[in-house]
Amino acid sequence: MVQAGLAQPAPSTGAPAMAAAAAAVHVALKIPSGGGPYARAKHYQLVEKDLDASIAWFWKAIETGDKVDSALKDMAVVMKQRGYLDDAVDAIRSLRHLCPGKQSQESLDNILLDLYKASGRTKEEIELLKHKLRRIYHGQAFPAGKATKRARSHGRKIHVSVQQETSRVLGNLAWAYMQQRNFMAAEAVYRKAQMVEPDANKACNLALCLMEQGRLGDAEGVLADVVAGAFRDGREREHGGGKVVRKAEELLERIRAETGGGGEKEAGEEDGAEADEMAELLDMVARQWAAPYRKSHRRLPVFEEITPFGREQMAC
Repeated sequence: MVQAGLAQPAPSTGAPAMAAAAAAVHVALKIPSGGGPYARAKHYQLVEKDLDASIAWFWKAIETGDKVDSALKDMAVVMKQRGYLDDAVDAIRSLRHLCPGKQSQESLDNILLDLYKASGRTKEEIELLKHKLRRIYHGQAFPAGKATKRARSHGRKIHVSVQQETSRVLGNLAWAYMQQRNFMAAEAVYRKAQMVEPDANKACNLALCLMEQGRLGDAEGVLADVVAGAFRDGREREHGGGKVVRKAEELLERIRAETGGGGEKEAGEEDGAEADEMAELLDMVARQWAAPYRKSHRRLPVFEEITPFGREQMAC
């Protein structure tokens, strides 16, 4: 860990013009005023671009109780930039008790997810995503059991519904299973995400799962829906719907090149029975999601429990 105490911000020249310019920079970059450790850390991070010095001062801010919530989150983000991924994870785990607020804890979880993903710690990423799903199910992720909450997306404040947040977390969970090459588990989770709130990008990823399992005909059907615009609502167009359609078209070309346009071989009896079982189980999940969101004591229908054939796969 980098230690604080050696580096100091450059002293002021005292010239009024330079002082005014420096003040303008601080305002533009939203750097706190004053000479406290947190303000110094932000100065080094955003003005001096000396990330190691900023880490040292963020650490000093945490030690002295100066904007601890912000200091811990900012320090972890800067440590990720510098490649200190394991140190950042350890810092959050050991110091998050100093940030008791629900919003702070949620922000730290989101930073942890980024760190796990960047460092290839997929197992820990999956466990944290399941934790986030449990919080949604038990009414803890949204204020006072409400069906929407405020969030940030691409620097803008937006309102996110329970369905949108759940679908997003499910999509991230499925992608993590993809990284483990656990394609059966990823397929099950993607299908549940699509039942909560369908979108074209998850449909493409579902198709990839099916392709990895050799089910090219099923994948082709999913991709055909994407190309036909089945998932293109306002949000899809706003967030690059055209790019997703091009991705679907490329995957379709891959399938046709592999099959020679002949489609997929027929599934055996065992595969067909498994598909029927999956359809029945997913219908059950869809009925559960049709119920209104509310605080309750019902347990999260964890995917391992819902899908018998996926239980062993997801336990890996």
